[in-house]
Amino acid sequence: MSKKRKLMKVYPIEENCISCRYCEVACTMVHSESKDPVKAYKLENLLPRATVEVKEEVSLSLMCRHCKHPFCFDACISGAITVDKSGKVKLDEEKCVGCWNCVLVCPFGAAHPIIKEEKRHSFKCDLCEDRGFPACVEACPNRALIYDFER
Repeated sequence: MSKKRKLMKVYPIEENCISCRYCEVACTMVHSESKDPVKAYKLENLLPRATVEVKEEVSLSLMCRHCKHPFCFDACISGAITVDKSGKVKLDEEKCVGCWNCVLVCPFGAAHPIIKEEKRHSFKCDLCEDRGFPACVEACPNRALIYDFER
């Protein structure tokens, strides 16, 4: 893992979050086959990689923080979690054996377990790598999520 990283990350601004969950809907839609929010939830049974946590009047969107020292990387027994040269923490769902150690050790609750048909694996935020810009940030109406260089 590189000490000098030039990584773009999503940062939550809890004062701006209004618990609308648009980030969850955008995340689910982008990672669906249909790219349709209704079909993604009702037919594909997908879960968002970003989840909104609400505690009384405070709320914020939780997703992978791409930690400088990712505990999930250390805990992964199958090599499914890697860290690229920029510092992005990636999870290969095909290599994942579903031990869910990453789910247990993540201090942010950003890794999620899933059982789909006969396959068990974890999943987490991938910063919408395929589209180049996180859908959750784009969908947030209140600017409660920002995409910026690591601070």
